Amino acid sequence: MDKIKIGVVTASDRASAGIYEDISGKAIMDTMGEYLKNEFEIVYRCIPDEQSEIEKALIELCDKEECALVVTTGGTGPAPRDVTPEATEAVCEKILPGFGEQMRAVSLQYVPTAILSRQTAGIRGKSLIINLPGKPKSIRECLDAVFPAVPYCIDLIGGPYIETNEDVIKAFRPKSK
Repeated sequence: MDKIKIGVVTASDRASAGIYEDISGKAIMDTMGEYLKNEFEIVYRCIPDEQSEIEKALIELCDKEECALVVTTGGTGPAPRDVTPEATEAVCEKILPGFGEQMRAVSLQYVPTAILSRQTAGIRGKSLIINLPGKPKSIRECLDAVFPAVPYCIDLIGGPYIETNEDVIKAFRPKSK
């Protein structure tokens, strides 16, 4: 089983300045620990809500660190400083809007303000980038909704074979003929 690299990027002015703890990034790391059977390494960045900083981190995690999966948290709302989707779209060759659609559909079951969320996903080289909201509860709900498709997506783009802990989450791969 391949050891995989997972990038975790928290886009938060206050967390990056040390004003408060990054509980969102930790929630992503904890969830990956529950989901994955593979041995994995987290490559973590906590940066300000600046589009250029987010783009730089995404490029570095995809191109230099060769992360199969990069998961962001924060910066997906409508506020002026929320620019994570713009940074993601700027660095990706392909955008996968179905991820954002599914995450919003699930979040709408819990809060009507989910329609304000602009999270998306995209492909850069052999890396899948997924934007998540900033609250740990929402992070888990969104990951539970989309992660079954993540291992197959990474297969399709030439990344490592990801195995999930099926007691927690089951990856879906189409049956071959």
